[in-house]
Amino acid sequence: MVEDSSPTAQLTIACRITEKAWKAGSTVLIQHGDATELGRLDSLLWTAGNEHGFIPHEIASEAPRLTGTPVVLNTGTGPTAPVDVLINLRPQLPERPELATRIIEIIDADPGRRAAGRERFKAYRDRGYALEKHDL
Repeated sequence: MVEDSSPTAQLTIACRITEKAWKAGSTVLIQHGDATELGRLDSLLWTAGNEHGFIPHEIASEAPRLTGTPVVLNTGTGPTAPVDVLINLRPQLPERPELATRIIEIIDADPGRRAAGRERFKAYRDRGYALEKHDL
């Protein structure tokens, strides 16, 4: 959980998590329901502070295929193939969460997003997922 409610809080945290996962050799799928916000995240990933100056990624307009690009951004509903890390920035649960080895939900202090995050947390718990909470 993030105590920041600024519009960029989720995106900044998503960028840091993505960089860490990419450096560890993981494939990452980032789902966001808003194409404009996904574009902002795209910009952040191009300027991420690492030795390469960016995190290699692509935006997939349809169902994402993880074919060589380690990070895929998408406004879709969930993975269509196995993925190491799924970062869900949508207000709903991703479809086919079983295809992700790890699912990350970033809940910031915005009241609406926090309420939606609590509902997703309950839904994951009800489905039997092992949950971990980290305060940032």
